[in-house]
Amino acid sequence: MARSQDHRALPAELLASAEWQEACRGRDFARIFRLVKVKAGIYPSRVAALCDMTPSRVGEIMAGRRGLAHIDVIERVADGLRIPGAMLGLAHRPWEIPASSITEERPPEPLLAVPREPQRTETAEELDDLLALVDGRASRSTLTALRSSVQDYWRRDNAHGGATLRPAVVGHLRYVGRLLDTAEVGLRHDLQGVAAELARLSGWAYFDARQYSTARTYFTQALKLSHTQGDSLFMANVLSCMSLLATYDGNPNDAVALACRAQDAARAAEEQPLVMSMLHLREAFAHAALRDAQACHQAVDRSRAQYERSRGHEAEAPDWVQYFDETKLLVDTGIAYARLGEPARAEPLIAEGLRRENTDQQRGRAFHAYWLASAQLQLGKLDEACTSASLALDLAAAIDSPRVSGHVQELHRRMLPYAREAPVLAFEQRMREALG
Repeated sequence: MARSQDHRALPAELLASAEWQEACRGRDFARIFRLVKVKAGIYPSRVAALCDMTPSRVGEIMAGRRGLAHIDVIERVADGLRIPGAMLGLAHRPWEIPASSITEERPPEPLLAVPREPQRTETAEELDDLLALVDGRASRSTLTALRSSVQDYWRRDNAHGGATLRPAVVGHLRYVGRLLDTAEVGLRHDLQGVAAELARLSGWAYFDARQYSTARTYFTQALKLSHTQGDSLFMANVLSCMSLLATYDGNPNDAVALACRAQDAARAAEEQPLVMSMLHLREAFAHAALRDAQACHQAVDRSRAQYERSRGHEAEAPDWVQYFDETKLLVDTGIAYARLGEPARAEPLIAEGLRRENTDQQRGRAFHAYWLASAQLQLGKLDEACTSASLALDLAAAIDSPRVSGHVQELHRRMLPYAREAPVLAFEQRMREALG
């Protein structure tokens, strides 16, 4: 048995072995983790620490009860265990690029002597404090302006992605936090509601950037603020975001628990079937990631039933769930089926959703085009898959959403077995043009 070691790199003889290379080609992480334990002396608890997982999750993977499918988690394992990216069908990892290849260049000497500006000494937080003193106390007009800004942020996030919005949204959240320090009692409740919405928006922007740990921090802040307010419906909203985050981060069991807890929170508030419809679909996503077909279909059925109950009462639902219309129900149901591995059911639903969607919903359309291409690729419809993938690529190139861009790159990797086929060659050419 190999001696346990501080992890630097996997043994060369392990990387060169046929058994290891076969396991990597198939992304068989049960075998990969077992080989790492036996051949490199890296035990499951250490694997968990290196890959930012729980030991129980690593144990379930090694026992074959769970798999790894999401690209973000696979990249995290590659980086944690120092598995070369190419072995897992990934791009070269940052740590594979030698530091010596980066040369340090000295900046050119200025042609003219320009007086240097005085060095800033205030931190961003200190500057916020100074501005808050000038701005004075919050008023009802302040609340109106803040709510208008939040609505505008969501509109811009949907149209262009959240990456470029993050500094402004986080700055706005800090500003509202300082207003709360001096706000009159009558305004504090409403300001806390605005702060909760800004914290959720901050979490969503970091989620869209695939910075999941930071996103979780902001979602937690939003949850605490809404709990302070006693707003059970908004707590359900935040919990649904955390459920989706857990699905993406490769923790589907947590995602199920969070979605169910969101439903409990919503039931504790006033009856809102449209909210419940959205929450049941979040649960369906998590069951699909677990490949639990029965539970996924049951959650989808509950979502449809609740949506039917909501007809004619949509205006009574909270503003934050108004996006969940019949088109969104169709396309999200299709995505749940695609995640589950039922592409024949998924394809017509997602295609119809794309047909109905407004053209200004660029990120949503890019995301849905990816899932349509994914379903078509599972069905062996290579021409159609490349057409849908090209639509996703074109839309992704027009927005700033690392989450969507990552999906398109993952789709490209899944097309590598068909690399010599004409539709795939055309798609690769479009990718080079878009990224070049």
